[in-house]
Amino acid sequence: PGFQPGQFLTIKLDIPGRLKPVIRTYSLSDYPDPCDYYRLSIKREPMPKGLDVPPGLASNFMHDCVDVGSVIQAKPPAGNFILDVSQSLPAVLVSNGVGITPLISMAKAVTRLHPDRPIWFVHGARDGRYHAFRDEVQAIAQQNPNLIIHFAYSRPREEDTGHYHSTGYVDVELLQSLVRQDAEYFLCGSPPFLEAIRAGLSQVGVPAAQVFFEMFTTAGRAMDDRPMVTASNGHRKPAEIVFAQSKQTIAWDSDADNLLEFAEAHDLNPPYSCRQGICGTCQCRLLEGEVTYTTKPTAAIEDGSVLICISKPETARVVLEL
Repeated sequence: PGFQPGQFLTIKLDIPGRLKPVIRTYSLSDYPDPCDYYRLSIKREPMPKGLDVPPGLASNFMHDCVDVGSVIQAKPPAGNFILDVSQSLPAVLVSNGVGITPLISMAKAVTRLHPDRPIWFVHGARDGRYHAFRDEVQAIAQQNPNLIIHFAYSRPREEDTGHYHSTGYVDVELLQSLVRQDAEYFLCGSPPFLEAIRAGLSQVGVPAAQVFFEMFTTAGRAMDDRPMVTASNGHRKPAEIVFAQSKQTIAWDSDADNLLEFAEAHDLNPPYSCRQGICGTCQCRLLEGEVTYTTKPTAAIEDGSVLICISKPETARVVLEL
């Protein structure tokens, strides 16, 4: 199936030693026309220094074990973080770190399908060693005279000279110096980065309807974080998740990042889109128990409901209307 620029692919990995499949979402980082392949650009996540957190399970498997001929299960492309190529309002693509991936797809789509549309590509990185796709973005700009690129390095090295445009971080002050007209803003990166840019754009009068965003977070976490309950014999056992409509009661698995992933691993298919608590598509009735959110929800949540894409069980028993 084809896809819109900015969307992602959900994949299911059968990793040796894991009882359940591992489900991850990755942005589509290219825009082939016609669509005859998907490209995922996956950063290997090492074990964080000084933290009791394992290395990225899926990213390391993809780097070490997936090769030509490997078969990966995937859902069709999805997601509401998209750029409408037919629009004429100038577009400003703003990213840091691995948030650059969906914006490459957007820049290529505009270049191929609406080259007259003004577009800025603003990306922040620590230095050249942390700057993915620099040459590819420059190549897109060479094909499109209406695409302006700006790379900001917070700690440039001497060997980075000539490869970046400013020293410091990407912020609203920088964006205002580059873009002096009404525009749509597409933001993708780490939560602190997005929160700062969104707040700044609001303060300078950019309407919320012209700001679109997607957060990138790391999937790693401590392995002993699942809720436990003490049985009558004194032994500790995992909390249980009840899917009421499906009539399933299953012990919570710490390999699951959230309740959505846990449900999918047990052959349920709840509706979802962003998988980051932004769109609200995964909202589900909570019939019993409590959950805790791994990140702060952005979407509005109805009373008695939860966003299962960013939540884990807080109590020993959680009942969902699934």
